[in-house]
Amino acid sequence: MREGRAHTGGADATRSYCRLCPALCGILVTTDGDRVVDVGGDPDHPLSEGYTCPKGRSLPQLHHRADRLEQPAIGRPAARVDVHWDDLLDDLADRLAGVEDTSGPDAVGMYVGTGSAFDGAGRATSRRFMRALGSRSYYSSGTVDSPCKPLVSELMAGSAAIMPHPTPSTRLTLLVGLNPVVSHGHLHAFPNPRKGLRTLREQGELWIVDPRRTASTALATHHLAPRPGTDHVWLAAVVREVLGSLDHAELRNRMTGLDQLVQAVEPIDLATAARICGVPTADLLRLVDAILAAGRIAVDSGTGLTMTAGANVAQWLLWTLAVITDSFDHPDGMWFNPGLLHSFDRITLIPTDGAPGPGPRSRPELPARVGELPAAAIAEEIESGHLRALLVYGGNLVTALPNAPRLRAALAQLEVLAVADVQPSVMTDLATHVLPVTGQLERPDLPWFDTLMPQISAQYTPAVVQPVGQRRHTWQVLAELGERLDLDVIGGLPVASATSDDVLRLMAKRSRVPFEELQSTAGPVIDPEVPYGWVRAVLPAGGWRVAPEPLVEQFAELTGRLLRREEGDGLMLAPSRRLRHLNSLLAGEATADGRTEKPEVLMHPDDLVGVGVAAGEAVEVTSEHGVVVGVAGVSDALQPGTVTMPHGFADVNVNDLTDDAEVDPLTGMPVYSGLQIHVTATGM
Repeated sequence: MREGRAHTGGADATRSYCRLCPALCGILVTTDGDRVVDVGGDPDHPLSEGYTCPKGRSLPQLHHRADRLEQPAIGRPAARVDVHWDDLLDDLADRLAGVEDTSGPDAVGMYVGTGSAFDGAGRATSRRFMRALGSRSYYSSGTVDSPCKPLVSELMAGSAAIMPHPTPSTRLTLLVGLNPVVSHGHLHAFPNPRKGLRTLREQGELWIVDPRRTASTALATHHLAPRPGTDHVWLAAVVREVLGSLDHAELRNRMTGLDQLVQAVEPIDLATAARICGVPTADLLRLVDAILAAGRIAVDSGTGLTMTAGANVAQWLLWTLAVITDSFDHPDGMWFNPGLLHSFDRITLIPTDGAPGPGPRSRPELPARVGELPAAAIAEEIESGHLRALLVYGGNLVTALPNAPRLRAALAQLEVLAVADVQPSVMTDLATHVLPVTGQLERPDLPWFDTLMPQISAQYTPAVVQPVGQRRHTWQVLAELGERLDLDVIGGLPVASATSDDVLRLMAKRSRVPFEELQSTAGPVIDPEVPYGWVRAVLPAGGWRVAPEPLVEQFAELTGRLLRREEGDGLMLAPSRRLRHLNSLLAGEATADGRTEKPEVLMHPDDLVGVGVAAGEAVEVTSEHGVVVGVAGVSDALQPGTVTMPHGFADVNVNDLTDDAEVDPLTGMPVYSGLQIHVTATGM
């Protein structure tokens, strides 16, 4: 598979970067007047080095799609009419004010999805809008696929703002449930992922843990394939064995909770883990020996871990491996990117103990964390009358959340459903207000999530083309809406005359370099100095907390459940991401390379025989929560007993196999992976 063609550019080529995923690959965009002709990799980009994926190269077709949103509109589809922006914003402001006056600010909510994540000014303004409104009803896709990461960071380090990266001297890298060649990272960006994985392999050993053989495992030195949903078990056994070879007196000098950690993992030896997880004991022992030989390690995880019932405790044990080997904040292990714009190492981080905030009124048992409520509560909040208006930017709740029929019905009863996006979807079909906002090629930008990059870096990009139709920048829409509601959401800037650069300058007020330098530099600005020690300086008293009580208790409950389960008990679901679509974006559509991905129900050949189904036949996939009908596919890259389906398809919606009532009690995340399922022929 090609790694993405480099683009030599020309007089009509604009240097920019792709904002479809965290990798932020450098691109050159060729235009002819107002038409985007071609997008290819920027060979001079120091991080992606000319790499682009099929999604990035499909930006021209995304920009010019025939059904793109260009015109503001009011009304549900049957009565929808096109209007001018002033009319839409006047109407929307009046309705929101009415909801707030009668039910309070929490009755107005906002959901920001992956499509909004890399619009720096828009994402920053969405936060300010909700804070100015005084509403707690802020939701994001982060509560759907990755809440375990800020939770574990907060519980262990006292801050949800830190995310580790491998150093150039890492001798052993352990990636769990992560396929960077396809996903390009998960809260840790992998621009040019194949080269990145080769570099990690050249530095030492590269272990990838995944129930499937993937494009990434093909580049690894070692591959473990445990049963889906069992990562916390084998990780516990590995932590147990590694602890047995370390000096506990030395460990106590830089952490608290060591005795509780030892007690928690004691029941899980390598043989027990091998039985539950379906991996050879010898392979787990080989991993332990490799960790001890390397001394310090690098670790990371993806949605194969973070969307399981054991996500919190697996992430905890993965971080614990790094802590007990003294790998965090060390040149031979991992470093923490403070961000070129955020500069977390230059401010005082307020320590937290991980205690959750008050949950949504209809489900008070669910936690609020990092200023967000769990998105799984949205349907019930609407049904209970607590959420009457919802603003949605860059997200498709119907394909992101469980129980789509219930959610559709709930969204349809909202008094206000204002959807800001660049293309139509099931969300715009349900909307009361359609807000056409600029796509990435139509707006200047800076990266909001700069701490995810593999270097301290940030890139400014100008707009490549002018907005089509009546599209407006999201920050502009929110600023004008805020002005009508007497809310300041752009730091006192005059709304009528403010520009995107004004808002980006405000966003970059803590930047390591002046905004003007970012603006005038072609390509990313990189700070080559890697700061070590800044995270150690903000750790809680006594150092890392390696046995947070909520995680220890959850680990005991989950492992007890697995210990009681019969070996080989049914098929297990492992949802997956695909190279040619990102969630619902481009799902089922041909990308720039002319290929289309289908939502197959992929199974191992032995499992197809076991259920009496042939590849290409229609099948029913059933869990305790629901049924999905799809087409069977065959793959010997799967571990027997594992079934995988992709996210993002509305018709073959893998989320219908889970339920918004079955959520993780510590984060409120629905359980998407590691579910027991049955597959049968439909008889069609």
